[in-house]
Amino acid sequence: MIKNLHSVDRLVRILLAVIIGFLIINGTLTGTIGIILGIISIVFLVTGIISFCPLYRVLGISTAKNKTV
Repeated sequence: MIKNLHSVDRLVRILLAVIIGFLIINGTLTGTIGIILGIISIVFLVTGIISFCPLYRVLGISTAKNKTV
């Protein structure tokens, strides 16, 4: 699995996941919106941790810096 997320992209994803998670735990986000955003935040957290986004791969996008060896 080739990493396709830049460190800034990873940081933004993880930060958004934490903020959404806090809002759900706090009770600010509830109902259907809370569930949908909760699922999205889990996806953001996982993709941010592993530095790989399957959707980016399908679309041919990469925010990671290319290393030429």
